[in-house]
Amino acid sequence: MNHRFVITGGPGGGKTTTLSALAERGYHVVPESARRIIKERLAAGLTPRPDPDSFAQEILCSDIEKYREAGAYDHTVFFDRGVLDALYMLDAESALTRHEISHYVQQFPYNGVVFLLPPWKEIYATDSERDQDFEESVRVFEGMRKWYSEWDYETVEVPRGKIDERVSFILQCVNKL
Repeated sequence: MNHRFVITGGPGGGKTTTLSALAERGYHVVPESARRIIKERLAAGLTPRPDPDSFAQEILCSDIEKYREAGAYDHTVFFDRGVLDALYMLDAESALTRHEISHYVQQFPYNGVVFLLPPWKEIYATDSERDQDFEESVRVFEGMRKWYSEWDYETVEVPRGKIDERVSFILQCVNKL
């Protein structure tokens, strides 16, 4: 079984908080690349993001590196977004052909179950790394649902609720596999 699980969705749905709670329970988690890139750019006095194509390419390179590093683990690893998220961005920019995307999808497989955290207006907030509005969060969520399904992943929506409930839901799903 592939022990690499992706947790994805739109910005501000609680992915990072959920992953932190999984880490507190002893699971290995891989942080989102985009936040790190944005923080580094801001610290260097640059705009948060370069042009969309360059930003997505940088995220893809980082996500591939993280994917490869996670190969050293023979137990469950949770990713805050995955290689396919960056490919979604590159597809939106028409920066890769379908053949190129397919090659990446085959080369960097995750577990067939992908966890989607839905947009949640009550917890949504912007910050220095998240400048998208709530409507963009909804669009990204719906895009991720369709995108992962297009590449034959089963998307499982994690119900809104207390963090322990969300973590328990995810772990119950993983344990059933």
